[in-house]
Amino acid sequence: QNEKELQDVVKQQEEKMLQLIDKSGEVTRLKAEVSQLKRSLQHAETEARVLWEEMRGKEHQVDTAYVQERVMLRREVDKLRLLLVEKEDENLRLTDKY
Repeated sequence: QNEKELQDVVKQQEEKMLQLIDKSGEVTRLKAEVSQLKRSLQHAETEARVLWEEMRGKEHQVDTAYVQERVMLRREVDKLRLLLVEKEDENLRLTDKY
């Protein structure tokens, strides 16, 4: 009977571990989705900011190629800024580690 009880307890623990693994995978997937949504939001904000800057001073005839170039350049600046922050964070982690 003790052996059967132990087997039941082990089985319950295995089931709990599988549930935790499933939840962990779901959390990882959701974090990736949130990260992607944040990037999309940042791109949209960048486009809106550039368009607002361009439209603020002009009422007629906006050069769309110029606006698209400005959007692209602003995205690149944002991307580089993000990379810089990530590298600074990594350097801090390495400094703390050593």
